[in-house]
Amino acid sequence: AMAALLPWGVAPAEDAAATGLVTFRVESAPVPEERLLDGTVEAVNQATVSAQTAGRVAEINFDVNDRVPAGAVILRIRSTEQAAGLTQAQAALNEAKAREAEAQVRYQRINDMYQRRVVAKATLDEASAARDAAVARLIAARAGLDAAREGVAYTEVRAPYSGVVTQKFVQLGELVTPGTPLMAGASLDALRVVSEVPQSVIEQVRKVQKAVVYVDGKRVESTGLTLFPSAQPQTNTFRVRIELPKGVQGLAPGMFVKVGLVTGAADLLLVPRAAVV
Repeated sequence: AMAALLPWGVAPAEDAAATGLVTFRVESAPVPEERLLDGTVEAVNQATVSAQTAGRVAEINFDVNDRVPAGAVILRIRSTEQAAGLTQAQAALNEAKAREAEAQVRYQRINDMYQRRVVAKATLDEASAARDAAVARLIAARAGLDAAREGVAYTEVRAPYSGVVTQKFVQLGELVTPGTPLMAGASLDALRVVSEVPQSVIEQVRKVQKAVVYVDGKRVESTGLTLFPSAQPQTNTFRVRIELPKGVQGLAPGMFVKVGLVTGAADLLLVPRAAVV
């Protein structure tokens, strides 16, 4: 094969230096055997944010394809009723504190009188019960205030993590109730590829646990594989998740890519690509 690439009449051994050709020794090397399949890119973190309180949408701060930092307010719900509930809960707590303090003072006074044998035991028991009831009402009022504060906080819908908005389900002024979907988003920081593996090679894939993804002509090694334990009933294929390293460029959720699932290795004779004419 080497002689076929040389000019006519030039011997490969003695005239290689004169012609400027580079020689090398061809040796066998282990090469992974891959089964090429189609895969779909998806975000590891993707979620739909739903309303946790009732009201009308008062403000929408992001739209589809906008990048959102973690914790940013993506949407606001009109909080008039929630604010009124918070005011009532604060007033109820103040009243409960006053009544609890009054019940404590009355109990101490009745207890002192009972120690001096001035009042009957029944009067002391009545004051003790009133004190305990006041303490219970105070605990309930504090819990009510916490719930009211939570209700006000629910009017500000925040992004659970940084990412990009993929869908918007509501419009400005629309009435929402608890459970109404508001926005969907996905984080582009962590991506993976999902593919369907034929059952004829699933055992080899499960044993080797290696895969590559081809992106724009580049070969990206996976950081891990997750194989589903059961096959799809319609196709008799096993779903596999191929984890990718962070920072892979040129990928977005929903894209189709080629996946190379390593099923074994073979010894092949390899030559540099630059040596082939």
